[in-house]
Amino acid sequence: MIDRRHIGHTMPAFSTEVEKGRLRFFAKATGQDDTVYLDEAAARAAGHPGLPVPPMFLFCLEMESPNAAAIRQLLGMDYRSLLHGEQGFSYHTMAYAGDTLTFEQRIADIYDKKDGALEFVVRKTTVTNQRHELVAELRCVTVQRNG
Repeated sequence: MIDRRHIGHTMPAFSTEVEKGRLRFFAKATGQDDTVYLDEAAARAAGHPGLPVPPMFLFCLEMESPNAAAIRQLLGMDYRSLLHGEQGFSYHTMAYAGDTLTFEQRIADIYDKKDGALEFVVRKTTVTNQRHELVAELRCVTVQRNG
């Protein structure tokens, strides 16, 4: 069983800069055809100061943690028995190319179902920009299959 004493544990914050080239690559890779995500002139014409960050891109940036497996290692979870159970986003303000985003991850909950056959770890991440504005809140549920 995953030790519930880790509920509330916060991982060290990390920051990363949003790069234009990566935004364009992500937009193309995900089939985004809105030129606002591909062309700076189109983004500015639409009222943005630069290329906006597409919604799911924050998940990609979160995976750039200095140790993306840190929570799994802390909890002693074996990746061979894990499932990605759920992903959710709450957006508060836009992020743009050139922004430096800071990610703060916290273990929000640990619980089980089916008499411990399934254990759930809820990770909540706050994302702020270089002006300390809340950009988004991410929620991820990882499921460990036991037995």
